[in-house]
Amino acid sequence: MPDLAIVTPPTASTVAAIALVPLLAWRVHARFRRASGRQRLSRYRAPISLTLYTLIVGAIALANLRQPPHLLAFAAALGAGAGLAAFALGRTRFEPTLTGLYYTPHGPLGIALALLFVARLAYRFVEVYAIDTAAARSFTEFAHSPLTLGAFGLMAGYHFWYMLGLLRWRRRVLRAKREREARRDGA
Repeated sequence: MPDLAIVTPPTASTVAAIALVPLLAWRVHARFRRASGRQRLSRYRAPISLTLYTLIVGAIALANLRQPPHLLAFAAALGAGAGLAAFALGRTRFEPTLTGLYYTPHGPLGIALALLFVARLAYRFVEVYAIDTAAARSFTEFAHSPLTLGAFGLMAGYHFWYMLGLLRWRRRVLRAKREREARRDGA
């Protein structure tokens, strides 16, 4: 009689991870499109992005409070991402036009960071779900990996500071416009 293997049903975190894959793929696709061409800077995009990244970074930091080395790696990656954002902002083409504010981001850096993060997530999925099948399969376990924290920290630091730079540029341009209009109306 052949030996029948017992198949265990997937855990809730496995189902959640599988459900998040299409969402992640959609966001990566959107990130690649945004990193490679001229974009209109909307009034709401930067504040919403800054708020979301602040909440996500705060949640990850809170989840790693009891793991100081992980938290230190995450903080270092956030700082390195901020440095990369400063570099990219220096190479971004800004265009204030009559139809709106446009910018063309430094594509290679944004794409490289997105690829690094996606590669790390893919490897971590394979590591947890295929290589080490006895590993804990929870999002907290996923978020406690220093390499995953580092890859996300680089990307989060970059996007946070890049959005902050775009927001500052937008405010400078709008302030200059108001000053020109006030001088014109006062003359």
